Amino acid sequence: QVQLEETGGGLVQAGGSLRLSCVASEHFFRSYAMVWFRQAPGKEREFVAGIGWSDGSTYYADSVKGRFTTSRDSVRHTGYLQMNNLKPEDTAVYYCAAGQHGYSRFWGDFASWGQGTQVTVSS
Repeated sequence: QVQLEETGGGLVQAGGSLRLSCVASEHFFRSYAMVWFRQAPGKEREFVAGIGWSDGSTYYADSVKGRFTTSRDSVRHTGYLQMNNLKPEDTAVYYCAAGQHGYSRFWGDFASWGQGTQVTVSS
């Protein structure tokens, strides 16, 4: 399994921005995707965004479309989640995950996970 580590979480006011990074321990397989999920207290883990590692194709949850952008740097084995116009309802622990690319939005389809990073948006 690929080891993943997220950084970049923190506290921000509503309307602000944060960028999360996810560094992989080794070269991603070309068939992989890096996907972002989040989990708020008392809620299920939900899909946020994903990117195909080989072609950079992206897909997003409707709740973040137009505000969040995911990208990757293949040379640095790093994926990013740029979050703009943050809202209090975006408050959650954010996780990156890796697995075969298939535009999946289900957390159970991904075998490799980071430890998570807290994002808190104040109103």
